[in-house]
Amino acid sequence: MKQLMRLFISIVLASALLLGIISKLNATKGYSGGNTLTIYNWGDYLDPNLIKRFEKETGISVVYETFDSNEAMMTKIKQGGTAYDIAVPSEYMIDKMREENLLIPLDHSKLPNLKNIDPRFMDLPFDPENKYSVPYFWGTVGVVYNPKMLGGKEITSWNDLWDPDLKNEILLIDGAREVIGMGLNSLGYSLNDTNKKHLLQAKGKLDTLTPNIKAIVGDEIKMLLENEEAAIGIVWSGVAADIMGENEDIEYVVPSEGSNLWFDNMVIPKTAKNIEAAHKFLNFMLDAKIAAQNTEWVYYSTPNKEALKYMPEEMTSDERFYPSEELTEKLEVYENLGPRNLAYYNQLFLEFKMHRK
Repeated sequence: MKQLMRLFISIVLASALLLGIISKLNATKGYSGGNTLTIYNWGDYLDPNLIKRFEKETGISVVYETFDSNEAMMTKIKQGGTAYDIAVPSEYMIDKMREENLLIPLDHSKLPNLKNIDPRFMDLPFDPENKYSVPYFWGTVGVVYNPKMLGGKEITSWNDLWDPDLKNEILLIDGAREVIGMGLNSLGYSLNDTNKKHLLQAKGKLDTLTPNIKAIVGDEIKMLLENEEAAIGIVWSGVAADIMGENEDIEYVVPSEGSNLWFDNMVIPKTAKNIEAAHKFLNFMLDAKIAAQNTEWVYYSTPNKEALKYMPEEMTSDERFYPSEELTEKLEVYENLGPRNLAYYNQLFLEFKMHRK
């Protein structure tokens, strides 16, 4: 009996020791609260020097992980394996995460710097009263083109892309909402349209664009356009800024019919273990000078109106990335269309890609 008791005590002690080691390892990986903040963000979407500054000012250690799609981010958060304290989803995904109860309401009393955000970008339909999210970056979907390769031709409209002279000159991003949305906008319809007749009409029109399409690609679109492998690309504004930084001959335009106005906002997922530190980081990133530094590093458009005062005028006065209110009124935020409608968009996009072959 004594031997059995000793064996039992040894097992209990070994188990306790093992749990302690696991807990310590998890803490170092950001899987527990303590003095660690675990952030889940898009790649190349935060100035690393700001992470160091936050750690120095607060004494909080930051674990930083990245994702490459909203869907991958949401899946990992739903699984709950990692205790992410902050994530940066796009607008339609915030709406979806709200519906699935995956977000923690924000304590606005701990976010005094929220006053720096331009009111135009607050209280939007995907998050009324910004109960769950704070604006991080915003931008548009538009057309980058190389006038030199087009003999001086300008692009101002979606419908310009159907010009027969542009045969094999267009690269499309591999996104159903962006491409089907382009077809809808070219016909004067909303890019959130769920009318099947309109969607089939848009898909039919996109099929006629096939001779002008060189390829439908992912991240490599930047390199292809920089290296003048094609004259035209449909891209997000931040990608356009990167391309233009590498090739000064390239221009960017938001088509006159309108386009997508997208937002990436910071949220606190239900997985969070360090909610206090999460609020500190959100308020830190909302500081005008911090937001200005981050914007100059990332080069997307900032919703922080006070940050504009600390940024170079050539950035803030560039209407390609800070469009006029007149054009902004023609832009639409992607709505959460629901599983059935989204599946139909994806089906039409797949049929369009197969039609090209």
